Amino acid sequence: MDDLQFRQLLDYFCYSWNGYRRVRKGVKKRISRHMKQLGCRSVDEYLHILDSDEEVSQQCECLMTVSVSRFFRDQMLWKIIEDHIMPDVLRENRDEVKFWDAGCACGEEVYSMKMLWETLHSRVDSMPDIEVWATDINPVYLRRAQEGIYSISSIKEVRKELREMYFIFQEDKNVFRINPLLQKGIFWKVHNMLYDFEENNFHIIFLRNNLLTYYRDEIKQPAFQKVVNSLAQGGFLIIGSHEKLPAESKVLLPFGRQTDIFKKTRK
Repeated sequence: MDDLQFRQLLDYFCYSWNGYRRVRKGVKKRISRHMKQLGCRSVDEYLHILDSDEEVSQQCECLMTVSVSRFFRDQMLWKIIEDHIMPDVLRENRDEVKFWDAGCACGEEVYSMKMLWETLHSRVDSMPDIEVWATDINPVYLRRAQEGIYSISSIKEVRKELREMYFIFQEDKNVFRINPLLQKGIFWKVHNMLYDFEENNFHIIFLRNNLLTYYRDEIKQPAFQKVVNSLAQGGFLIIGSHEKLPAESKVLLPFGRQTDIFKKTRK
């Protein structure tokens, strides 16, 4: 599959060439294998099948997803979450805190959040309950996240004390398994961010390096608004460090000098 053919596929789903440009090699290989399995000799034939078979179209969308992550990716962000965002959220919410990782991929981000929460729990006398939702369009990624098995490279930014407390090293396989304590209380769900999510009033939403990177503006903006609608008043939205909001927002204000953290203004 050459770039011109790949662009045809991007056009079909309204995906962004700029978003996929650097990661297209692996995606093109997956799509080429899928085409071969279906007996397609051209992208036109492939698109015809996608048009006529919803299940195959969903398979293709899953193959287009990109999972490039690690625990505590972007250390400065996590420091801000720990020192500023979580104290703000805890002051305002004494009974329950709701967190949504929208586009959680293989779970590194959501487990990082759980580790941070447990760390705060050890410092604060009275903590509210936490409700965690982790969603992704790709069920394969969700199964991996629920299994909680990771390579050494995935945990290279985890502090030593957290690594010793929340990971179990499996020497025979040279991998780390997440401590079952962190797996409790997480609701995993397949979800396409182009559609409404049935839960709302989240105090923190992670929307990092997915919707705002890989989709075009014509569908990015309405989908983004659905995410904003799920955010509680006074809640925080966190996007990727190289991402921008799809349009100016009157309800989302930058948090301090940060360009990737926004607080939803109260009515």
